[in-house]
Amino acid sequence: MSLLQVENLRVHGPARELVHGISFSVESGERLGLVGESGSGKSLTAMSVVGLLANGLRAEGSVLLDGHQVIGQSDRALVPLRGSVAAVVFQDPRSALDPLMRLGEQLALPIRRRARREGRALDAATLRAEQLRWLDRVSIADPERILRSWPHEVSGGQRQRVAIAMALACGPRLLIADEPTTALDVTTQAEVLDLLDDLARDEGLALLFISHDLPVVARITDRVIVMQHGRAVEEGPVGQVFTRPQDEYTRGLVAAARQLETAVRGMR
Repeated sequence: MSLLQVENLRVHGPARELVHGISFSVESGERLGLVGESGSGKSLTAMSVVGLLANGLRAEGSVLLDGHQVIGQSDRALVPLRGSVAAVVFQDPRSALDPLMRLGEQLALPIRRRARREGRALDAATLRAEQLRWLDRVSIADPERILRSWPHEVSGGQRQRVAIAMALACGPRLLIADEPTTALDVTTQAEVLDLLDDLARDEGLALLFISHDLPVVARITDRVIVMQHGRAVEEGPVGQVFTRPQDEYTRGLVAAARQLETAVRGMR
């Protein structure tokens, strides 16, 4: 059985259907990209995987996460799956971090949760060692200072690295990265992408990567689904889809990305 199996997923808003019957699967260790312009339904699709749709939205169809049905389940029923099977890195780390908690306290939460799940004792010294280990895994300098800091006292790139550390500290098998670099400057974007690439490989994670940026998706995924107006219009190996696109919409996205790359090179 696939780690993630989505069949005929539909997402309904108050007035209309927003995602129209998308189906796909993600195997253990596989990297799948969902790409499309804003409003294409890619983030709604990704949030449906872990039951995190906003109020007023409703999903139907089937989403099997590690063999467990997500659609129609309560938040309480999904607690064992969130974090331990699938974890999310959001677009803006400020929305994922509590502004009223120091970063060390926030990082301690998934570490404690994983220890309870595994039946491990976790004293203060062991917890501190785990916090420092995870900050080291995401290449944060001066980790002691970061643990003492409030979210507003560190940079956007550092906040996103802490958010990634929190997601991975739960021990997930699937990492959902929803536009994880959009809120960052160009240099930090490249650093965070390299980090995600390395961590997914080192931890043996499957990756569901959502982006509107075709070069980024080409760089970090194996397979891609192109979405438009809530529908999957093309799917296949990333090299094939981006070099020999079949759908008219995909051809337009690829052409636009090439034009932008040419324009940037001309400005240097």
